[in-house]
Amino acid sequence: MEKIFVDLGKKSYDIEIAVHSFPEMGQKIRALSKADKVAIITDHTVDALYGPQLQQQLETQGFSVRRLVMEAGEDHKNLETFGRMVRACADFGMTRSDLVITLGGGVPGDLGGFVAASFLRGVAFIQVPTTLLAQIDSSVGGKVAVDLPEGKNLVGAFYQPKGVLMDPELLRSLDPRYLHDGLAEVIKCAAFGDPDLFAALEQWSTDEDILHHVTEISAACCRLKVKVVEEDERDVGARMVLNFGHTIGHAVERYYHYEKYTHGEGVAIGMVRLTRNTEKLGLTRPGTADRIQRLLARYHIPTEDPIPDSAILEGIQMDKKKRGNQITLVIVPEIGKSLLKKVAFADLEPYVKG
Repeated sequence: MEKIFVDLGKKSYDIEIAVHSFPEMGQKIRALSKADKVAIITDHTVDALYGPQLQQQLETQGFSVRRLVMEAGEDHKNLETFGRMVRACADFGMTRSDLVITLGGGVPGDLGGFVAASFLRGVAFIQVPTTLLAQIDSSVGGKVAVDLPEGKNLVGAFYQPKGVLMDPELLRSLDPRYLHDGLAEVIKCAAFGDPDLFAALEQWSTDEDILHHVTEISAACCRLKVKVVEEDERDVGARMVLNFGHTIGHAVERYYHYEKYTHGEGVAIGMVRLTRNTEKLGLTRPGTADRIQRLLARYHIPTEDPIPDSAILEGIQMDKKKRGNQITLVIVPEIGKSLLKKVAFADLEPYVKG
Protein backbone atom coordinates (compact mmCIF):
# COMPACT_ATOMS: atom_id res chain seq x y z
CA MET A 1 0.00 0.00 0.00
CA GLU A 2 1.11 3.56 -0.78
CA LYS A 3 -0.15 6.48 1.30
CA ILE A 4 0.61 10.02 0.16
CA PHE A 5 -0.14 12.99 2.41
CA VAL A 6 -1.45 16.17 0.77
CA ASP A 7 -0.34 19.00 3.05
CA LEU A 8 -2.84 21.84 2.70
CA GLY A 9 -3.21 22.91 6.31
CA LYS A 10 -6.79 22.45 7.52
CA LYS A 11 -7.68 21.00 4.09
CA SER A 12 -5.02 18.25 4.22
CA TYR A 13 -5.89 14.65 3.34
CA ASP A 14 -4.37 11.31 2.36
CA ILE A 15 -4.28 9.55 -0.98
CA GLU A 16 -4.30 5.80 -0.40
CA ILE A 17 -3.29 3.40 -3.17
CA ALA A 18 -3.91 -0.22 -2.21
CA VAL A 19 -4.41 -3.22 -4.49
CA HIS A 20 -7.51 -5.33 -3.75
CA SER A 21 -8.81 -2.70 -1.31
CA PHE A 22 -12.24 -2.19 -2.89
CA PRO A 23 -13.93 -4.84 -0.68
CA GLU A 24 -12.88 -2.71 2.32
CA MET A 25 -14.00 0.68 0.97
CA GLY A 26 -16.97 0.86 3.31
CA GLN A 27 -14.73 0.54 6.37
CA LYS A 28 -12.22 3.04 4.99
CA ILE A 29 -14.97 5.57 4.29
CA ARG A 30 -16.49 5.13 7.75
CA ALA A 31 -13.07 5.84 9.25
CA LEU A 32 -13.06 9.16 7.39
CA SER A 33 -16.65 10.23 8.01
CA LYS A 34 -19.31 10.27 10.73
CA ALA A 35 -22.04 11.13 8.21
CA ASP A 36 -25.51 9.61 8.37
CA LYS A 37 -26.28 9.87 4.65
CA VAL A 38 -24.07 9.18 1.64
CA ALA A 39 -24.81 10.11 -1.96
CA ILE A 40 -22.74 8.06 -4.41
CA ILE A 41 -22.35 10.02 -7.65
CA THR A 42 -21.34 7.74 -10.51
CA ASP A 43 -22.20 6.92 -14.12
CA HIS A 44 -24.13 4.02 -15.61
CA THR A 45 -21.02 2.12 -16.72
CA VAL A 46 -19.30 2.21 -13.33
CA ASP A 47 -22.52 1.76 -11.38
CA ALA A 48 -23.19 -1.53 -13.15
CA LEU A 49 -19.77 -2.80 -12.11
CA TYR A 50 -19.35 -1.46 -8.60
CA GLY A 51 -22.34 0.58 -7.42
CA PRO A 52 -24.41 -2.08 -5.60
CA GLN A 53 -21.32 -3.56 -3.94
CA LEU A 54 -20.20 -0.18 -2.59
CA GLN A 55 -23.73 0.62 -1.42
CA GLN A 56 -23.94 -2.66 0.47
CA GLN A 57 -20.58 -2.02 2.15
CA LEU A 58 -21.65 1.46 3.22
CA GLU A 59 -25.00 0.27 4.56
CA THR A 60 -23.15 -2.37 6.58
CA GLN A 61 -21.23 0.54 8.14
CA GLY A 62 -24.48 2.25 9.16
CA PHE A 63 -24.79 4.80 6.36
CA SER A 64 -28.07 5.58 4.62
CA VAL A 65 -27.13 5.45 0.93
CA ARG A 66 -28.51 6.72 -2.35
CA ARG A 67 -26.83 6.12 -5.72
CA LEU A 68 -27.13 9.08 -8.09
CA VAL A 69 -26.32 7.79 -11.56
CA MET A 70 -25.54 9.96 -14.59
CA GLU A 71 -25.02 9.11 -18.24
CA ALA A 72 -21.41 8.27 -19.07
CA GLY A 73 -19.24 10.61 -21.09
CA GLU A 74 -17.76 14.11 -21.12
CA ASP A 75 -20.76 15.48 -23.02
CA HIS A 76 -22.86 14.84 -19.88
CA LYS A 77 -20.54 16.79 -17.57
CA ASN A 78 -22.74 19.85 -17.88
CA LEU A 79 -25.03 22.18 -15.96
CA GLU A 80 -28.11 20.10 -16.74
CA THR A 81 -26.64 16.98 -15.09
CA PHE A 82 -25.28 19.10 -12.25
CA GLY A 83 -28.77 20.51 -11.63
CA ARG A 84 -30.30 17.02 -11.48
CA MET A 85 -27.66 15.89 -9.02
CA VAL A 86 -27.98 18.80 -6.56
CA ARG A 87 -31.77 18.42 -6.63
CA ALA A 88 -31.36 14.69 -5.94
CA CYS A 89 -29.21 15.57 -2.91
CA ALA A 90 -31.95 17.89 -1.71
CA ASP A 91 -34.59 15.20 -2.27
CA PHE A 92 -32.46 12.79 -0.23
CA GLY A 93 -32.58 15.28 2.66
CA MET A 94 -28.82 15.64 2.95
CA THR A 95 -27.35 18.04 5.49
CA ARG A 96 -23.94 19.68 5.80
CA SER A 97 -22.76 16.81 8.00
CA ASP A 98 -23.43 14.25 5.26
CA LEU A 99 -21.14 12.94 2.53
CA VAL A 100 -20.78 12.71 -1.25
CA ILE A 101 -18.71 9.90 -2.75
CA THR A 102 -17.56 10.19 -6.35
CA LEU A 103 -17.19 6.73 -7.89
CA GLY A 104 -15.77 6.51 -11.39
CA GLY A 105 -13.54 8.36 -13.79
CA GLY A 106 -12.86 12.03 -14.27
CA VAL A 107 -16.40 12.94 -15.32
CA PRO A 108 -18.25 11.74 -12.18
CA GLY A 109 -15.28 12.92 -10.11
CA ASP A 110 -15.32 16.46 -11.50
CA LEU A 111 -19.09 16.81 -11.54
CA GLY A 112 -19.65 15.06 -8.21
CA GLY A 113 -16.96 17.15 -6.56
CA PHE A 114 -18.65 20.31 -7.82
CA VAL A 115 -21.96 19.06 -6.44
CA ALA A 116 -20.27 18.58 -3.06
CA ALA A 117 -18.67 22.04 -3.24
CA SER A 118 -21.99 23.71 -4.12
CA PHE A 119 -24.77 21.89 -2.27
CA LEU A 120 -25.50 23.70 1.02
CA ARG A 121 -22.36 25.74 0.21
CA GLY A 122 -20.22 22.66 0.76
CA VAL A 123 -20.53 19.11 2.06
CA ALA A 124 -17.63 16.69 2.49
CA PHE A 125 -16.71 14.33 -0.30
CA ILE A 126 -14.41 11.38 -0.90
CA GLN A 127 -12.99 10.36 -4.27
CA VAL A 128 -13.02 6.68 -5.27
CA PRO A 129 -11.48 6.84 -8.76
CA THR A 130 -11.87 3.80 -11.02
CA THR A 131 -9.90 4.85 -14.13
CA LEU A 132 -6.19 5.45 -14.58
CA LEU A 133 -6.84 9.04 -15.63
CA ALA A 134 -8.80 9.71 -12.46
CA GLN A 135 -6.36 7.86 -10.20
CA ILE A 136 -3.27 9.73 -11.36
CA ASP A 137 -4.76 13.11 -12.20
CA SER A 138 -8.33 14.32 -11.83
CA SER A 139 -9.05 12.91 -8.34
CA VAL A 140 -6.01 14.69 -6.88
CA GLY A 141 -5.79 18.40 -6.20
CA GLY A 142 -9.33 19.61 -5.64
CA LYS A 143 -10.29 20.93 -9.08
CA VAL A 144 -14.01 20.26 -9.59
CA ALA A 145 -16.08 21.57 -12.49
CA VAL A 146 -18.56 21.14 -15.32
CA ASP A 147 -18.31 22.13 -18.97
CA LEU A 148 -20.17 24.77 -20.95
CA PRO A 149 -20.75 24.66 -24.72
CA GLU A 150 -18.20 27.47 -24.90
CA GLY A 151 -15.43 25.46 -23.26
CA LYS A 152 -14.28 22.83 -20.82
CA ASN A 153 -14.40 23.21 -17.02
CA LEU A 154 -15.58 26.83 -17.21
CA VAL A 155 -17.86 26.50 -14.15
CA GLY A 156 -16.30 25.02 -11.05
CA ALA A 157 -14.39 25.46 -7.82
CA PHE A 158 -11.26 24.51 -5.92
CA TYR A 159 -12.62 22.10 -3.30
CA GLN A 160 -10.49 19.47 -1.61
CA PRO A 161 -11.81 15.99 -0.75
CA LYS A 162 -11.59 14.38 2.70
CA GLY A 163 -9.61 11.59 1.09
CA VAL A 164 -8.84 9.71 -2.12
CA LEU A 165 -9.13 5.90 -2.04
CA MET A 166 -7.70 3.96 -4.98
CA ASP A 167 -7.70 0.28 -5.82
CA PRO A 168 -5.49 -0.22 -8.90
CA GLU A 169 -7.04 -3.64 -9.44
CA LEU A 170 -10.23 -1.91 -10.67
CA LEU A 171 -8.31 -0.77 -13.75
CA ARG A 172 -8.44 -4.32 -15.10
CA SER A 173 -12.11 -3.75 -15.94
CA LEU A 174 -11.27 -0.83 -18.23
CA ASP A 175 -11.66 -0.95 -21.99
CA PRO A 176 -8.10 -0.69 -23.41
CA ARG A 177 -8.89 2.69 -24.96
CA TYR A 178 -9.61 4.15 -21.53
CA LEU A 179 -6.55 2.56 -19.98
CA HIS A 180 -4.54 4.29 -22.71
CA ASP A 181 -6.49 7.51 -22.10
CA GLY A 182 -5.06 7.62 -18.59
CA LEU A 183 -1.65 6.53 -19.83
CA ALA A 184 -1.50 9.70 -21.94
CA GLU A 185 -1.65 11.72 -18.72
CA VAL A 186 1.02 9.48 -17.18
CA ILE A 187 3.26 10.24 -20.16
CA LYS A 188 2.45 13.94 -19.72
CA CYS A 189 3.63 13.85 -16.10
CA ALA A 190 6.77 11.95 -16.99
CA ALA A 191 7.55 14.28 -19.90
CA PHE A 192 7.59 17.46 -17.84
CA GLY A 193 8.69 16.17 -14.46
CA ASP A 194 9.95 12.59 -14.15
CA PRO A 195 12.59 11.44 -16.67
CA ASP A 196 13.06 8.15 -14.81
CA LEU A 197 9.37 7.30 -15.20
CA PHE A 198 9.54 8.27 -18.88
CA ALA A 199 12.50 5.97 -19.41
CA ALA A 200 10.70 3.14 -17.58
CA LEU A 201 7.62 3.59 -19.78
CA GLU A 202 9.87 3.30 -22.83
CA GLN A 203 11.03 -0.11 -21.57
CA TRP A 204 7.50 -1.52 -21.27
CA SER A 205 5.44 -2.50 -24.27
CA THR A 206 2.10 -4.05 -23.28
CA ASP A 207 -0.99 -3.22 -21.27
CA GLU A 208 -0.07 -6.03 -18.88
CA ASP A 209 3.27 -4.31 -18.25
CA ILE A 210 1.39 -1.13 -17.33
CA LEU A 211 -1.06 -2.96 -15.06
CA HIS A 212 1.77 -4.88 -13.39
CA HIS A 213 3.52 -1.61 -12.53
CA VAL A 214 0.41 0.52 -12.04
CA THR A 215 0.82 1.09 -8.28
CA GLU A 216 4.28 2.58 -8.74
CA ILE A 217 3.07 4.55 -11.79
CA SER A 218 0.14 6.01 -9.88
CA ALA A 219 2.25 6.81 -6.84
CA ALA A 220 4.90 8.57 -8.95
CA CYS A 221 2.31 10.70 -10.74
CA CYS A 222 0.43 11.51 -7.52
CA ARG A 223 3.62 12.56 -5.73
CA LEU A 224 4.51 14.83 -8.61
CA LYS A 225 1.04 16.38 -8.67
CA VAL A 226 0.85 16.72 -4.88
CA LYS A 227 4.15 18.59 -4.84
CA VAL A 228 2.88 21.28 -7.21
CA VAL A 229 -0.61 21.42 -5.64
CA GLU A 230 0.92 22.05 -2.20
CA GLU A 231 2.94 24.89 -3.71
CA ASP A 232 0.12 26.35 -5.79
CA GLU A 233 -3.33 25.07 -4.82
CA ARG A 234 -5.28 27.55 -6.96
CA ASP A 235 -3.37 27.12 -10.23
CA VAL A 236 -1.84 30.58 -10.59
CA GLY A 237 1.83 29.61 -10.81
CA ALA A 238 3.75 26.37 -10.42
CA ARG A 239 0.66 24.16 -10.78
CA MET A 240 0.31 25.29 -14.38
CA VAL A 241 2.97 22.73 -15.38
CA LEU A 242 0.23 20.10 -15.08
CA ASN A 243 -1.41 21.68 -18.12
CA PHE A 244 1.22 20.45 -20.59
CA GLY A 245 -0.71 19.53 -23.74
CA HIS A 246 -4.01 20.78 -22.33
CA THR A 247 -4.28 24.18 -24.01
CA ILE A 248 -4.32 22.65 -27.49
CA GLY A 249 -5.94 19.43 -26.23
CA HIS A 250 -8.99 21.19 -24.80
CA ALA A 251 -9.43 23.09 -28.06
CA VAL A 252 -9.35 19.80 -29.98
CA GLU A 253 -11.92 18.22 -27.64
CA ARG A 254 -14.17 21.26 -27.95
CA TYR A 255 -13.93 21.33 -31.76
CA TYR A 256 -15.28 17.77 -31.94
CA HIS A 257 -17.93 18.42 -29.24
CA TYR A 258 -16.20 15.96 -26.86
CA GLU A 259 -17.29 13.07 -29.09
CA LYS A 260 -14.24 12.08 -31.18
CA TYR A 261 -11.46 12.04 -28.58
CA THR A 262 -11.13 11.20 -24.92
CA HIS A 263 -9.46 13.79 -22.70
CA GLY A 264 -6.15 11.92 -22.70
CA GLU A 265 -6.21 11.62 -26.48
CA GLY A 266 -6.74 15.38 -26.79
CA VAL A 267 -3.83 16.01 -24.42
CA ALA A 268 -1.63 13.64 -26.46
CA ILE A 269 -2.37 15.56 -29.65
CA GLY A 270 -1.68 18.80 -27.78
CA MET A 271 1.66 17.62 -26.37
CA VAL A 272 3.02 16.51 -29.72
CA ARG A 273 1.73 19.49 -31.69
CA LEU A 274 3.09 22.04 -29.23
CA THR A 275 6.44 20.30 -28.83
CA ARG A 276 7.02 20.04 -32.58
CA ASN A 277 6.49 23.79 -32.77
CA THR A 278 8.68 24.63 -29.76
CA GLU A 279 11.47 22.60 -31.36
CA LYS A 280 11.14 24.78 -34.47
CA LEU A 281 11.20 27.86 -32.25
CA GLY A 282 14.41 26.72 -30.58
CA LEU A 283 12.79 26.23 -27.16
CA THR A 284 12.96 22.41 -27.08
CA ARG A 285 15.78 19.96 -27.71
CA PRO A 286 15.42 18.41 -31.19
CA GLY A 287 13.95 14.91 -31.12
CA THR A 288 11.86 15.47 -27.98
CA ALA A 289 8.55 15.51 -29.89
CA ASP A 290 9.47 12.28 -31.70
CA ARG A 291 10.27 10.62 -28.38
CA ILE A 292 6.91 11.65 -26.92
CA GLN A 293 5.07 10.60 -30.08
CA ARG A 294 6.73 7.18 -30.22
CA LEU A 295 5.76 6.42 -26.66
CA LEU A 296 2.15 7.50 -27.19
CA ALA A 297 1.90 5.56 -30.46
CA ARG A 298 3.11 2.39 -28.73
CA TYR A 299 -0.21 2.38 -26.87
CA HIS A 300 -2.29 3.37 -29.90
CA ILE A 301 -2.93 6.88 -28.58
CA PRO A 302 -3.58 9.41 -31.38
CA THR A 303 -0.99 12.16 -31.72
CA GLU A 304 -2.15 14.13 -34.77
CA ASP A 305 -5.37 15.61 -36.11
CA PRO A 306 -6.08 17.79 -39.18
CA ILE A 307 -8.01 20.35 -37.12
CA PRO A 308 -7.58 23.85 -38.63
CA ASP A 309 -5.21 26.22 -36.87
CA SER A 310 -8.07 28.73 -36.69
CA ALA A 311 -10.15 26.27 -34.63
CA ILE A 312 -7.28 25.78 -32.18
CA LEU A 313 -6.89 29.53 -31.77
CA GLU A 314 -10.65 29.98 -31.32
CA GLY A 315 -10.73 27.25 -28.67
CA ILE A 316 -7.85 28.82 -26.76
CA GLN A 317 -9.77 32.11 -26.64
CA MET A 318 -12.25 30.30 -24.33
CA ASP A 319 -9.59 28.59 -22.21
CA LYS A 320 -10.11 29.23 -18.49
CA LYS A 321 -6.35 29.60 -18.01
CA LYS A 322 -6.09 32.78 -20.10
CA ARG A 323 -5.26 36.04 -18.36
CA GLY A 324 -6.29 39.15 -20.26
CA ASN A 325 -4.83 38.95 -23.78
CA GLN A 326 -2.31 36.22 -23.04
CA ILE A 327 -2.05 32.61 -21.93
CA THR A 328 0.70 30.62 -20.23
CA LEU A 329 1.96 27.70 -22.30
CA VAL A 330 3.74 24.74 -20.70
CA ILE A 331 6.83 23.91 -22.74
CA VAL A 332 9.10 20.89 -22.29
CA PRO A 333 12.68 21.95 -23.13
CA GLU A 334 13.74 18.30 -22.75
CA ILE A 335 12.24 15.21 -21.15
CA GLY A 336 11.89 15.78 -17.40
CA LYS A 337 12.01 19.58 -17.51
CA SER A 338 9.38 22.30 -17.95
CA LEU A 339 9.13 25.97 -18.81
CA LEU A 340 6.15 28.28 -18.30
CA LYS A 341 5.97 30.87 -21.06
CA LYS A 342 3.41 33.67 -21.29
CA VAL A 343 2.37 34.24 -24.88
CA ALA A 344 0.07 36.98 -26.21
CA PHE A 345 -2.86 35.74 -28.30
CA ALA A 346 -1.53 37.74 -31.23
CA ASP A 347 1.69 35.68 -31.10
CA LEU A 348 0.17 32.20 -30.54
CA GLU A 349 0.02 30.83 -34.07
CA PRO A 350 3.65 29.61 -34.32
CA TYR A 351 3.09 27.55 -31.14
CA VAL A 352 -0.13 25.82 -32.22
CA LYS A 353 -0.02 25.46 -36.00
CA GLY A 354 -0.34 22.04 -37.54
